[in-house]
Amino acid sequence: MSPQANVERLRHAAPVILPSLLLCDFGNLEREIRLLEAAGAEALHLDVMDGCFVPNITYGMPIVAAARRLTDLPLDVHLMIMDPAKYAESFRDAGADLLTIHVETNGDTRLVLEQIRGLGMGTGVALDPATPLSRIEDCLDLCDLVLVMSVPAGFGKQPFDAVALEKLRRLRELAGDRLMLEVDGGVNRETIARCAQAGADLFVAGSAIFGQDQYGPVLKELSALARAS
Repeated sequence: MSPQANVERLRHAAPVILPSLLLCDFGNLEREIRLLEAAGAEALHLDVMDGCFVPNITYGMPIVAAARRLTDLPLDVHLMIMDPAKYAESFRDAGADLLTIHVETNGDTRLVLEQIRGLGMGTGVALDPATPLSRIEDCLDLCDLVLVMSVPAGFGKQPFDAVALEKLRRLRELAGDRLMLEVDGGVNRETIARCAQAGADLFVAGSAIFGQDQYGPVLKELSALARAS
């Protein structure tokens, strides 16, 4: 399935819980993906960090490519790197369906989004809790998705910052149903309903899923909470 087809698949499936592979067992990546598929996961979220834009290093194209070989699920790749333009084509070739960049990086956000769109992938822009929405308003027309961070980018297991809720509400007012709105950071049983009520339809969850013995029940519960809001 093409990247754009997988983006539309994600759009029509919303609300969607996206397990963040950052906290999975990479020594058993195939098993983890099989368990997530069996549990009903509809897409996967991959966090790429370069140690420059954020003070942490995770993984790059080889892990994205490995995930692509293992599953047909949409791959939502979140780039927390300083120079996304330099690597956009490589992530397309690795199998990313949707590529999200941070507005806080160096360079022209619009130009990078145009590059990603030209490569045939879905486009996303992310912003940290301290970044005002005004920083991204002039590029919303180039986006399939806006990722509202409810924690500063760079590490998992951080507490949820409620500033994300007001941003989600404002974005929904600005864009209506055209944009997919994603929230990442501290999404769990206690916070997901508020995120859904504020307008989010994609929910990235890490420790809320991978901290459990079984993935199916928690995915089902999170999905139900999101749909009920």
